[in-house]
Amino acid sequence: SSSSVSSSSSSGRTILSLLLLSSTTTSTSAFQHQSSTNRLPSSASQHFSKVPPTNPQNNNNNRRTPTAIDRRVVLGAGGGGILGGLFGDFGGGGGNAADAITPPGSYKSAGATNEVVKVVNGMKRRRLGGSDILVSELGLGTQRWVSDDFNAPSQEDVYTFMDEAILKGGVNLIDTAEQYPIPSGQKSKEGDSEIVIGKWMGDRKVPRENVVIATKITGGRNVTPKNIRKDCDGSLKRLGTSYIDLYQLHWPQRYSPQSNWGQSLRYDINADRNPYWRGQGGPTSFEDLCLSMEELVQAGKIRSWGLCNDNAYGLTACTRTAKALGTTPPSCIQGDFSMIDRKSEENGVAEAASPFNENVGFMAYNTLAGGMLTGKYIDVPAGIDDYVQDREKNEKRAKGNMENPRGRMDTRGWGT
Repeated sequence: SSSSVSSSSSSGRTILSLLLLSSTTTSTSAFQHQSSTNRLPSSASQHFSKVPPTNPQNNNNNRRTPTAIDRRVVLGAGGGGILGGLFGDFGGGGGNAADAITPPGSYKSAGATNEVVKVVNGMKRRRLGGSDILVSELGLGTQRWVSDDFNAPSQEDVYTFMDEAILKGGVNLIDTAEQYPIPSGQKSKEGDSEIVIGKWMGDRKVPRENVVIATKITGGRNVTPKNIRKDCDGSLKRLGTSYIDLYQLHWPQRYSPQSNWGQSLRYDINADRNPYWRGQGGPTSFEDLCLSMEELVQAGKIRSWGLCNDNAYGLTACTRTAKALGTTPPSCIQGDFSMIDRKSEENGVAEAASPFNENVGFMAYNTLAGGMLTGKYIDVPAGIDDYVQDREKNEKRAKGNMENPRGRMDTRGWGT
């Protein structure tokens, strides 16, 4: 997945993209990350113990019990969701299902996802899930940064992006992944996007607490307890930091109904029963996933975790398993979403993530639909479309645009 979009110019520089949620504001007291160094507090649970719920009936999504419980958990079905402008701001949620499953403990939600906690340089900062992480309404997507793409922004370009957005514009969120940049393999390699972010923070001497870093572990069969630890350490090293704010699964640890980055959320039982997923013991269990993420939280390596390219089943299974185990639940789900791609509103993700249900933030990528919503393809369609519509008349123009693309839609695949 990618949180990045391309500009309408031929230079194709990556610009601001992403994220949360509605337009009206809610006032509440803010909790700041107190560390002035590059370290988290000794206990990650401190992030959730200093902020009382904004509503006495606030969702207990982040409740944590210090006592051990049987891993043979009972998963409850539940829903909720929050997308751009869909629900508005919330001050609390239900929490009845959480109360029914998880014994009382010291670990509770810091508040309702999407509530506006503060404004910085004109940019609203909203709560991400039930965590204490406050993210700007817009973030920087980094999929194509320093990549092999035809219009990839250089290190100099992305330094300018971060200077303008973070140092001047009130943005604090950067979304990346261990697999970025895409495409890679020639002049660039996987991990380079994380490296350039870490280098910028060091060169600009940016206080670590001024930036919210979201990165991702490569999904599928790669998601195992061992690899979660190993890959997280790799990202920490490349980013030059001692903790990650939000650690996400790039795609689910099981068969993914997303069908390659948001093309569909339709369930395919034939693909799910494939020996690739069902052989060798099947995919990593939700219990092992939640326990592995909790290990990173308790070690101070991550503040929270989340999902990407998943659906309502995956989201709810994670939150309900975490509640049953007494571990930190996911605070975010990331997905493809735009004015012309609104499937997450229709298939249960919106309901599942709602502060009235699982209290999980939604982070949108591809918000300009691959550049379609910039208007650059209105007069002259994207190359392949132009060619198909009238081959005899448009062949020369279509081939010209594919040889010198205006943006992603003029390319064949990843833009190589």
